Amino acid sequence: MDRADVLILGGGLVGLSLAIALSRNGVTTIVVDAAEPASQIAAAFDGRTTAVSSSSWRMLQAIGVGEKIEAHGCPIRTIRVSDGLAPGSLIFDPSRGGQGDGAEDPLGIMFENRLIRQALQQTAAECENITVIAPARTGEVVRDEAGVRAALTDGRAVMASLLIGAEGRNSPTRDAAHIPIARWQYDHCAMVATVRHERPHENVAYEIFYPAGPFAILPMLDDEEGRHRSAIVWSVSAADGPAYMGLPDRAFAAELEKKMGGALGGVEMGSRRWTYPLGFHHAAQITDLRLALVGDAAHGIHPIAGQGLNLGFRDAAALAQVLVEGARLGLDLGDAQLLDRYQSWRSLDSFSVALATDSLTRIYGVPGRTASAVRRFGMGLIDRIAPLKDRLMAEARGESGEMPLLLRGLPI
Repeated sequence: MDRADVLILGGGLVGLSLAIALSRNGVTTIVVDAAEPASQIAAAFDGRTTAVSSSSWRMLQAIGVGEKIEAHGCPIRTIRVSDGLAPGSLIFDPSRGGQGDGAEDPLGIMFENRLIRQALQQTAAECENITVIAPARTGEVVRDEAGVRAALTDGRAVMASLLIGAEGRNSPTRDAAHIPIARWQYDHCAMVATVRHERPHENVAYEIFYPAGPFAILPMLDDEEGRHRSAIVWSVSAADGPAYMGLPDRAFAAELEKKMGGALGGVEMGSRRWTYPLGFHHAAQITDLRLALVGDAAHGIHPIAGQGLNLGFRDAAALAQVLVEGARLGLDLGDAQLLDRYQSWRSLDSFSVALATDSLTRIYGVPGRTASAVRRFGMGLIDRIAPLKDRLMAEARGESGEMPLLLRGLPI
């Protein structure tokens, strides 16, 4: 029987980040994932990109992952938020002054998810305290006062002091623990793709709110031939999604160009298209007997603010610190007091972000000129109140609240 301090079910971006953070501090982990690792880094696997916040980036650097992907990241220096193509956008630009010590930090760094996943897999393979078992699935999992025991479907058995559910939105670990969850679907789907465009983006990200759904343009590095690129996240009604996805590339690119208002000139497709249903869920608790949830297993939000993966990284940083400090005190890593600390540390932050993104989705989805005028007035007000604007930029960087050491770039 294989033994480790921690058993992590789910070897995605958050699960592997947590395993690496623990390994750097002498905590042994077994990571079990149902997917074939090589398939997860193929270009056709996942078209999503992520704006990694400044604090998440510091964590990736601190655990030795950042150096492997630094050359592939495109900094976001400015964010422009607008209500459709109407005049009067809200501009977040730290270089304009009044932003404190972090004025030189970007608001985020754009990466392809598959490249982050590849770097995490490489780093995990280099860590002697991590055992990755994939592809594999768990059968029976027992959690009791003595520890955690799991039977794998290939006949192997594993033991640990703590079980971590990191399998994503449809976490079977969360469901098996009967943890209540608030959940609803938005009547939207997100279409994602990479596009090439005529004009340089100048490291500006655009968030354009249309009544049918938000439209994000996220800067990426130029391709090998020097052509300018951006990632697109376009939310449309679920009923309209199939029709848009069925358009030929040239027609789809023409629709994108209209939505951009010509901001980046002519547009052509730079990748295939992917589509994802959009929903919200939030677990009533993120711990149970010898169990902790991280990432999308604990909470799933609308991509309107691009904070989903960053919330997961914040979970990983907080839980790693709680467990490492507990290990140094000689505590059982499944100890209820340790898990209570993690629960109290992460519950308010994750709920606040979830509530804010859900509220934004609903506010900007209200049609009509009056609603649009009210939204533009609110954006103008924020633009004139420097402390509020600074607070929102700190939120975008993931630098609010009690930050775990890894998010500050410090070792645990």
